[in-house]
Amino acid sequence: MTQFRPDDRVLVSPRYLAGAGIDRLRDAISPLTELFDWTFEQLLTSRVLLNSPCRAMFLDFAPDRQNGLWWTIAHHEPYWQVEFSRQTPIEAVAAVTQALPQVLGDHRRADRIPLASEPVAQIARRSGWDLTKTASGVTWTSPDGHCAVEHTTDPERPWRIVHSVQDGFDTHWSSSFTRDTPEQLVAQFLVHVSDERSVERRFADVPALPFGSAVITPTHTSGLGGHTTHAIAQVAQGLAAHSRASASRSIR
Repeated sequence: MTQFRPDDRVLVSPRYLAGAGIDRLRDAISPLTELFDWTFEQLLTSRVLLNSPCRAMFLDFAPDRQNGLWWTIAHHEPYWQVEFSRQTPIEAVAAVTQALPQVLGDHRRADRIPLASEPVAQIARRSGWDLTKTASGVTWTSPDGHCAVEHTTDPERPWRIVHSVQDGFDTHWSSSFTRDTPEQLVAQFLVHVSDERSVERRFADVPALPFGSAVITPTHTSGLGGHTTHAIAQVAQGLAAHSRASASRSIR
């Protein structure tokens, strides 16, 4: 039986396992309207459309889509498009949306919204993701094997980041970037997906995960702070995984 109740606030890592975190939707949308003068239009009960002041780019949030693609960002000329499915972590989505004004040349808040300064390959390597060459390109895979960055020769969508856990219910999410999308946006997304720092969720919103695949700790604890407790749990999980790997090698 879990030690957490559905409404308990918890810290989760790796963050690509944490689920959407949709209660923080404001982080992805409000900076554009409040800091950068993007226009806001509510098309349906839950659908939101934002347009940049120059009308060169829009953001469409549509959680009622049948295909599960909640987020669409598109640039008109040259045309490119970014899509995120439902369970994509909000921290990574917000990192991309908040970077959009700078992509358009609006650097008013550049000191508060840092952009990725490394190429995707370097970010993946620094994060310990494994590189595999494929017939159509390359793939970087997270240490636990659950998340993968695919860079292929696909003429339409050369960049994809996909995630799943043993075909578990509601653990799947994906992001795609069409041709001509600035690679810096792919890097911006990966920086925040691969970040080892925990993210906060309501426990009921964390996808059902196999035991031991994620570190989940309470946000508040007596004595040590919540983030310190979580960091210790991360170290313990890493040591346990190392011990299991060593035992497996010795058996062989």
